[in-house]
Amino acid sequence: MKKILFSVSILFLLNSCKESKQAETSPFEGYAITKKIEADNGAVVSAHPLASEVGRDILQQGGNAVDAAIAVQYALAVVYPNAGNLGGGGFMVFHTKQGENYSIDFREKAPLKAHKDMYLDSLGNAVPDWSRNGHLAAGVPGTVAGTFLAHRKFGKLPMEQLIRPAIALAERGFAITEREARALNNYADDFAKYNTQPTAFQKEGEWKAGDILVQKDLAETMKRIVENGQAGFYEGETADLIVAEMERGGGIISKEDLKQYEAQERTPVSFKYKDYTIISMGLPSSGGIMQQQMLAMLEPYPISEYGFHSAKAIQLMTEIERRAFADRTEYMGDPDFVDVPVAELVDSAYVRARMADFTPGVPTPSDKVGPGLKAAVEKEETTHFSVIDAEGNAVSLTTTINGVYGSRVVVGGAGFFLNNEMDDFSAKPGAPNKFGLLGTEANSIQPSKRMLSAMTPTVVLKDDKPYLVLGTPGGSTIITSVFQTLVNILEFDLPVEQAVNAPKFHHQWQPDLIYVEKDFPMAVRDSLKAMGYTIEERRPIGRTEVIKITENGIEGVADKRGDDSAAGY
Repeated sequence: MKKILFSVSILFLLNSCKESKQAETSPFEGYAITKKIEADNGAVVSAHPLASEVGRDILQQGGNAVDAAIAVQYALAVVYPNAGNLGGGGFMVFHTKQGENYSIDFREKAPLKAHKDMYLDSLGNAVPDWSRNGHLAAGVPGTVAGTFLAHRKFGKLPMEQLIRPAIALAERGFAITEREARALNNYADDFAKYNTQPTAFQKEGEWKAGDILVQKDLAETMKRIVENGQAGFYEGETADLIVAEMERGGGIISKEDLKQYEAQERTPVSFKYKDYTIISMGLPSSGGIMQQQMLAMLEPYPISEYGFHSAKAIQLMTEIERRAFADRTEYMGDPDFVDVPVAELVDSAYVRARMADFTPGVPTPSDKVGPGLKAAVEKEETTHFSVIDAEGNAVSLTTTINGVYGSRVVVGGAGFFLNNEMDDFSAKPGAPNKFGLLGTEANSIQPSKRMLSAMTPTVVLKDDKPYLVLGTPGGSTIITSVFQTLVNILEFDLPVEQAVNAPKFHHQWQPDLIYVEKDFPMAVRDSLKAMGYTIEERRPIGRTEVIKITENGIEGVADKRGDDSAAGY
């Protein structure tokens, strides 16, 4: 456990906040980062210890896993502004204590004024900066609508009770960590460049660990949501502030865009892998379908005999990832706009055929691996959290504003960052987005269309009961990180802590190379290079949050790669 100043009770913060609304700084300046917990009743693992504590407290107050997830979502919008959000979107997968599975899509949408060529210059070339930074990069936010749809269907506690902890944290402030201070300082120039009004994230001099970040405007925005429900964000004063920000900065989100936005239920992806049932997110997330493809490609091979982090195992997984990403590029998009051949992509005969040209010890060049259907006519600043309650309800939720601090634009007077999710569309067929992902017409820009996503919130059942709740941020690496974590636990039988923190690798078809983290074993790198693979070292991959449920209780593990923290009781 890593201590920062001293421990704080969110309940105490909440109660004291009722008594002193005018304090400019918070006396509750510390908290503990806990990487692993064991619990009997419920657990939350998220990107920030204060958000995890908020979720745990909601469980202790009688809330279920969905209540806790909603509270964590709003808390992350305050304490983890580089990815937690009101101005973004995401996906939730929910397994109920009755054994039913649901998923909610609150992915952002393209504004009504968006069009296919909006990020092309006069010569028809894609201009990456237009879709990645500033007001024009923002899609219509879905997060608030997603929380209200989830609450209407599954919530127990009043919405006000779930949002109040976040209001307290925003209004009273919290002490930032060294990592958070570094991020705010790194993007200070962008905040100055892309914002039309001063923000809470800018100050004279540099931020340092222990500074108190107070977000009064964000607190007021959340109060309007408490008072007026979903309309408190998509209509009224907050909508006026969003549209005014668009007008000042040259964006195109309108009041009609906001008023029309709706989150929606989707049929989750559900499939068997050996003795397990995997439940994940379907389109417009590609993650669930790709997990089904990749695990089906893997199943015929005795990978557990190859050994964890053996060159043989990693080569097999790399070739599986290569083929799945090739299919993603060609076929996948928003199912409300594109006829995606899902049944064909996960058909057992098709999946087996995808591996027919695989040769152990020999790379299959990506220019020789195209999409497989012959007749077929994401910076990584997402965040994920996992929740389990005492009754056996499980929530896996991944939410994002895409890049670090999204578009870098804070809505003046409302206090939250807008996403830059428009970059997840294909600005032009064959033009890579910020993650190097390619796309085709299936993921082209259209008004009100949802952009394709890699987010992969996942629940694993064993004997029809929750066994794992997991997910991660990381753009395109989300898909491979979830895949590797599943293989690490289900095939190599690694302890959860090792499965989460072991060095990761990533292949996404194009570019044709294997990315590895800095601590990835050199001997394995050398073996892969000898086979003919190109290896490139990169910064940390993802921040995986895992809950494992066994006969002996609940184990929650937070990734070592950030300030992520687990809480339970």
